[in-house]
Amino acid sequence: MINVLIECAGVTIENQLPDIVSKVVTLIKVFVPILLIIWGMLDLGKAVIAQKDDEIKKGQQTLIKRIIAAAIVFFVFTIVSVMVNLVAGDDAGSVTHCMDCFINGPSNC
Repeated sequence: MINVLIECAGVTIENQLPDIVSKVVTLIKVFVPILLIIWGMLDLGKAVIAQKDDEIKKGQQTLIKRIIAAAIVFFVFTIVSVMVNLVAGDDAGSVTHCMDCFINGPSNC
């Protein structure tokens, strides 16, 4: 990959940093929710195998909590982007541009 300098919110950086950060963000957005849901299903499966009503209810609650956590992890970057846009005010263009560069990769710079 050729090192290209990118202007991001008044700072010049190489495109490798946004590329690495965007790959990490993508991994977090994909694998963390999947793992949370799998762990919740395993907990519920163990409870069902035990055939105890108390454990089944706990397993269901755990699964629901993990599904909610998975949704939050998946949408956290979108939520942060919206919050920064609301707070940024006049400088929103450069901040949004820089965030897109790091979250979606240097191809968006």
